[in-house]
This record gives sequence, C-alpha cells and structure tokens, in this order.
Amino acid sequence: MRIFIELPTWLGDAIMATPAIENILEHYPNADITLFGSFVSTEALKMHPRVSRSIVDESKKAFLRFYWLYQHAQQLGSFDIAISFRSSLTSSFLLWSVSAKKKFCYTKNVFKGHQVEKYTQFIAKSLHVKTQPLPLKLYQTPFHFDKPTLGINPGATYGSAKRWYPEEFAKVAAYFANRYDIVIFGGPNEVDIAKEVEEKLKENAITNVTNLAGKTTIQELIQNIAGLSLFVTNDSGPMHVAAAYQIPTVALFGPTKYNETAPWQNANSTILSHDLVCAPCMKRECPIKTHECMRGIKAEEVISLLERHLSLDK
Repeated sequence: MRIFIELPTWLGDAIMATPAIENILEHYPNADITLFGSFVSTEALKMHPRVSRSIVDESKKAFLRFYWLYQHAQQLGSFDIAISFRSSLTSSFLLWSVSAKKKFCYTKNVFKGHQVEKYTQFIAKSLHVKTQPLPLKLYQTPFHFDKPTLGINPGATYGSAKRWYPEEFAKVAAYFANRYDIVIFGGPNEVDIAKEVEEKLKENAITNVTNLAGKTTIQELIQNIAGLSLFVTNDSGPMHVAAAYQIPTVALFGPTKYNETAPWQNANSTILSHDLVCAPCMKRECPIKTHECMRGIKAEEVISLLERHLSLDK
C-alpha cells in the first residue's frame, strides 16, 4: 500500500493533521507514506516511521509552477491513495497529476469543529473508515535541559495581530528566572521581537537566558520545545508542538478562533483570551488599530496561570 500525502503549508496546521494521518495508518498499518509540502511541514513530519520519502514543494520558485508540479508528480510513481490536506487550485492540479487509484482533496467550510476534527472528518468521509480523536503525534526525541526551563515564544508567523507584547513576555520570564532557565524561540522573521525580550531581561540583570530565535532547525525547534518545563506562546506552530508533547502551556489568543486551533488534547494547557466583541477578526493586523485583544492581556494573568499549573503538578 503506497499513500501520497500533501501536507498543510503551516507548521501548526501540519501538526494538527497528524491525528488524521495516524487514523489513516491505523486502517492501513503497512502503508508506505510519501510526504509532499512546504519545508517546515515536511521537516516536522518526516520522522514518522512509516514515511519513506519526503519532498519539499518548491514550485513557487519555478518559472512555470504548474509544469513543475506536473513534472515532479510524474516522477513519483504510482500510488494506491493520494490525499491533500490543502484546499487550493494548485493542490487540485497536483492530485490530478499524481498517478493514484483514489484521490481526495480537502475542502474548506465543509467540516465542523476544531481543525484536528475537520481533518479527521475529511479522512473518515474520504476513505470510508472509522476514525477516533487521537492526540497530536510527533516523533522527535525531546531535548534534555540541565535545569527546569521556561520557554517563551513571542512570535507568530501569521501576522502582528496574533502577537503579545515583548515587554509582557519579559515580565513573565523575569518572574520565573530565579527558578527556571529561560529560552526564547522564534523563526527567522521573528528575530527582532525575540531580541526585544532578551534585551529587556538583560536590563534587569537576568542572565540565564538563551535566545534561539532564528538559530534552530525545525527538528531542533521541536526537540527543544518538547523538553520544556513550562511554555508561554502566542497562537502559533510552536504552540502545537508543545501540545504534542503535553508541555504545561499558557496559550495567548486574540484575533483567532481558539475553538478551532487551541492546543489539542493538551490537558496541561490553558487558553488566555479576553473574548472581546471584535474578536475573532481573523486579520493579520488589527483592523481598528487598538489591538486591545492582545494589549489588554497582562503579565500578571499569565504568571497566575503558570503558577496554577505548577501547583497542580505537586
């Protein structure tokens, strides 16, 4: 059984697709998987023991994107099943180009609930199999920190509207710095905001800080988050990494729908949102210029929730 899977583009969405993929493999336990997708998505999921091939979609760089997709699809050989977790014209064309006995392409606004449930419903409907709400699953080995470690993730690739403020992140980190080492995370485009957090901590003579923003591979990012003791994060891909490893997390939500993208089945996570009447607007930047959905969240609230997690662990 050979199965071709096109992954969602974003890291968080790819991780939220893992329960659906695990459901596929429960039905086809001997399946050989070929992954296709963005660099971050394929890097995150290629460690799965059933994945034999992982291909990065570089068609956007090509002079003729559809020709690139067609040419690469033809080189893959034949599959029993081809599945795309993306809903786009290019994904439809890709599946048309792939040689497979059965082909299924995800459609937005058809399925209901959390994004994990939507992907799982898609698989159930497409393959006519019984599915169950499995947890997120990643296969990277957690990094072992020498001391208890608090992770800070001030970035969010989607846009500035999802980002809490560097000075508030710094206040949370400063409060816990006498008990926890601090690690700051971020992608290549989030180096500046991570640097702001780092500088504010050093202004307060806090030195047990490691800034990893822009310095980790996807594999290292996952391994480091998986080894944390506590995590504070915006709605982002790293938030879903933490959920896959059940890391005690406070997840900050403003303009996005936490009922659809909250940390899935992480009993150790807490969502912090002020549920303003203008939210969720789902905009990359605040359309009314106040950004009150995130500005109104204060460090003291996050500290209180983290302390509650710690008290429950005792």
